[in-house]
Amino acid sequence: MAQSDGPTPLERFINGILPENPVYRQMLGLCPTLAVTAAMKPAMTMAAAVLFVLVCANIMVSLIRHLLQPHLRILVFTLTIAVFVTIADRVLAAYVYGMSKALGPYVPLIIVNCIIIARCEICASKQGVLPAIGDAVGQSFGNAVALASVATVREILGKGTWFDLPVMPLTSGDYGWSLMILPPGAFLTLGLLLGLNVHIQTVQARRKREAEKAASTALATSA
Repeated sequence: MAQSDGPTPLERFINGILPENPVYRQMLGLCPTLAVTAAMKPAMTMAAAVLFVLVCANIMVSLIRHLLQPHLRILVFTLTIAVFVTIADRVLAAYVYGMSKALGPYVPLIIVNCIIIARCEICASKQGVLPAIGDAVGQSFGNAVALASVATVREILGKGTWFDLPVMPLTSGDYGWSLMILPPGAFLTLGLLLGLNVHIQTVQARRKREAEKAASTALATSA
């Protein structure tokens, strides 16, 4: 595949954090977002693993983009991602065994994480290494922001802690609002945050339209 013109590395990076946030804007990677956000530590460990895999996969795919065959590209993406996921999984098991056990199968499942496959297809297979790195880091930070926001709400309300540090009085005995650290709490928190994101986008779009209308009216009046 030939390299095509596209966003610069900085534009790729900025777009990945908020304008094209993989969770809140593209609705990708929702499975780990729901599964590993009962607390900040596993959420940030997952975010770090995704960062490593996405950066490495984007670099590799970008380097071989001219050799990719259209009918084999998804297979190549998957095999490339699998190599770096295996490295991340083995490193976690070797050096952070407790966290590796806590995350369970969700680190190996990064292989089929739609965020990584999508970025290989959208950016790395079409642009050079620098835009691919910018895209990978931006998307990874956007993913980390989403995981952190969900995990913060769930851990504080569910345990009264943040990164296992007490931040508020517990509501009853040794436990907080225990629902928030269970699967229903994950769906509830993500749904509310997605709704908040849609509301913010709607308000921003309305203000932009009003500003454009006011500018158009002022221009017509002055003419």
